Amino acid sequence: MTDSPTTLPDRDIADRLCEQVSDAFSEHTPLRIVGGNTRAFYGRPVDAAPLHVAEHRGIVHYDPVELVVTARAGTPLEALEAVLDDNHQMLGFEPPRFGPQSTVGGAVATGLAGPRRPWAGATRDFVLGTRVITQHGRSLRFGGEVMKNVAGYDMSRLITGAQGTLGVLADVSFKVLPKPPASYSLRLALSLDDALVRMTELGRRPLPITAAAWHDGELLLRLEGGRSSVATTRQELGGEPLDPSFWQALRDLRHDFFTLTPGQTLWRLSLPANTAPLALDESHSQMLYDWAGCQRFLKTTLDGAALRRACQAVGGHATCYTPTDQGGSDAPFTPLDPVVEKYHRRLKDQLDTRHIFNPGRLYAAF
Repeated sequence: MTDSPTTLPDRDIADRLCEQVSDAFSEHTPLRIVGGNTRAFYGRPVDAAPLHVAEHRGIVHYDPVELVVTARAGTPLEALEAVLDDNHQMLGFEPPRFGPQSTVGGAVATGLAGPRRPWAGATRDFVLGTRVITQHGRSLRFGGEVMKNVAGYDMSRLITGAQGTLGVLADVSFKVLPKPPASYSLRLALSLDDALVRMTELGRRPLPITAAAWHDGELLLRLEGGRSSVATTRQELGGEPLDPSFWQALRDLRHDFFTLTPGQTLWRLSLPANTAPLALDESHSQMLYDWAGCQRFLKTTLDGAALRRACQAVGGHATCYTPTDQGGSDAPFTPLDPVVEKYHRRLKDQLDTRHIFNPGRLYAAF
């Protein structure tokens, strides 16, 4: 029997990682940063020597009173969230797991957030500080365990969502939140058009909603907060009870919706609030709406270029979640505007001069 992520011993292998990075820099050897490997589908494949960080794990510091926790990058999310849960606290951005080996470093490197994101904030909003191994093999700390303004590069925010292309995450400090006293999930039978109108109306009111999705003719809502507030809103909205495990299945892409048939690819559409259904939605109806409609998952055989044009026409973008070797796009992320690309290149060239960190993970050129 193998140990579970919550029983594996804590280890600090930062010195070894620094040495490996230093050697790679000296030898111009590209590195593929590997944690739990549960998020490998997100981004382009990297052909490079693996740098394994999963052994670098454990909670370095936790102060429940101050609502801050610092954990090593290889710490499984499952282990960290178990400790927080014991103190009736949680990670506010509700990070997807994608499996029991999903790590803290992977969550921050990809910057993905769960159903609570529009109401609580993005991943970077909860990152207080990081310890990063730079291209020269030095371990540097950025930020701390308090929210504050910074001058120059805010490295902790830059590295959040950078997919390991700017350095190796060693430790991450988070702001955590108390768990709400009451929670209730419900479902309302509504057409898509009616559901979008209803979500817009509800969004204008101070209601204890922390998740809103639509799928297969139903508006799905999660209420969280004080007991009286949740009870009052529940009575007002009506509907039928919804198994709260739905939100975990949606968060981790384990819902039945995410099962693909041959020839289909999975896309995540990120759109402005109150965006009407795209012209593509009607002809390709296998769509699941999350984040009150701002995040939409589409199963389709459509050409990616056409899909992206439709998203860009309304100010959004599309990301392919199906790996390249399984028929997905070889450019999973929307191509950058030339001006934005110039700044991305300059940042990469400054922080990773020899392009040893996850080369090509985001875009083929860098």
